Amino acid sequence: MFDSFLIDAVAYLPMLLQGALTTVYITATALVIATVLGLFWALLRVSGIAPLAHASRVLTNVIRGIPIIVVLFYMYFVIPEIGISLSAFQAGSLGLGIAYSSYMAEVFRAGIDAVDVGQFEAAQSIGMSRTKLMRRVVLPQALRMALPPYGNNVVMMLKDSSQTAVITVVELSMQSKLIAAATFKSSTIFTLVALMYLAMSLPMMFAIGRLEKRMGTQK
Repeated sequence: MFDSFLIDAVAYLPMLLQGALTTVYITATALVIATVLGLFWALLRVSGIAPLAHASRVLTNVIRGIPIIVVLFYMYFVIPEIGISLSAFQAGSLGLGIAYSSYMAEVFRAGIDAVDVGQFEAAQSIGMSRTKLMRRVVLPQALRMALPPYGNNVVMMLKDSSQTAVITVVELSMQSKLIAAATFKSSTIFTLVALMYLAMSLPMMFAIGRLEKRMGTQK
């Protein structure tokens, strides 16, 4: 049985690797979008400007309350109705990035709030502007403290990239379904897929853990 698995694995692995490559691309693109937007929402929350802080809070709560699959449907099926044409890959990356930006916003906001308030007061007492205060004092510490939950979100995003299959992105899970449907080798195919997701996730977890230890955020 194991010999049969190895033979099938050799036969189907190249096709699955094509899907895995798309998974990596879409995760990386969505991660950039989620990080940039998430940091932007977080900065609005702590800006001290009530309307902006309130708008950011409402927006992130709304995004978090909508399932990722619905966000993907909206990007792929609704956005084109207003004249913006997106490919499946673009819609998947944008939808996944927007969905995760709300979680990243909370991660960054929590990191900013964890910075000792005394440092705010000390910086302000020497006449440092709020912009310089955030850039030089707060954000470096906040990003370091936000690293553990940020890393968890990155791994979750990698796995949730499989949801882009619903809008026809041929990533790893979609590729595996197509191969399994054509070959009836479901046990072999999905075992390989599970191992491939592990092979992508575990190095990320290890790298994030090492970075946390190096930056002194891991106990």
